[in-house]
Amino acid sequence: MNVSGLAYVLFTVLLAIISGGIIAYYYNPKRKQKIEEPKHRMLDDDK
Repeated sequence: MNVSGLAYVLFTVLLAIISGGIIAYYYNPKRKQKIEEPKHRMLDDDK
């Protein structure tokens, strides 16, 4: 494998790790309240 092929493989692995980190951060149960809050706010009736 030449240098450009190795660079493509490393870049792909890096993007997969970053994507996995974003998904894990977003779907973390500790953040559920913060993520769900705008949805509930939108459904509340205006007073």
